[in-house]
Amino acid sequence: MADRRRFLQQSLALGAGGLFAGCASSPSSPPSAAPTQEKNLALKSEVSLAPQHAKPAAGGVAAPPPDIFDAATLDIDFWVKPRTISVYRSATGEKAELLYWKDGEVRDGAYQQLCHLLRDVQGGGVVKQMDPHLLELLWATQAFVARFGMTAPLEILSGYRTPESNQHLIEQGVPAARKSLHMDGKAADIRIANLDSQVLGELIRSFRQGGVGFYYRQTKQGGWIHADTGLQRTWAG
Repeated sequence: MADRRRFLQQSLALGAGGLFAGCASSPSSPPSAAPTQEKNLALKSEVSLAPQHAKPAAGGVAAPPPDIFDAATLDIDFWVKPRTISVYRSATGEKAELLYWKDGEVRDGAYQQLCHLLRDVQGGGVVKQMDPHLLELLWATQAFVARFGMTAPLEILSGYRTPESNQHLIEQGVPAARKSLHMDGKAADIRIANLDSQVLGELIRSFRQGGVGFYYRQTKQGGWIHADTGLQRTWAG
């Protein structure tokens, strides 16, 4: 228990523990840039998802959608309210709506439930302590589109993968990188019902928090988006 709390304190100090909370006293000047290295860890955590405009698409991915789906349109009130995320794990049928952040603090119980929901369901149900930055990105994405009436749960297709599970996917011909960030708890494959995967991916890309993969499929459910907290990059698969 002590080790788990220590992990949360160290990780969330860099990511999930209070985005923009320190800027609430100046609502007329929404933040738009990351702090310098001289700022302390608390301030770093406040701007870990600082909204910035998306860069032009690369690798044949189409241009971004209108600004209504751009994280740069968000104001400071968005970042200081309590954070509730609604998720659906299609492989198991599990659903959960969790208040995991309030008043600048992450709720450990809700965090652990999210880690469980993002477990490797194909690899024996192994649970990984997920990157708090990734959970923040997933929450922000869902909360953004909910502003426009799209309140369907965030569907999790893949979260953590053991190395064995990742290798099995590769052998089956499923698109999976040999050094996939899924194995580090830093990636998730997601979609939102009735939201075009291109629009979803461009929104996630506008947060500029890591890699975004666009996986287009001609199926009833459509494609999905890979989101991770690694290097910023974009690809289509």
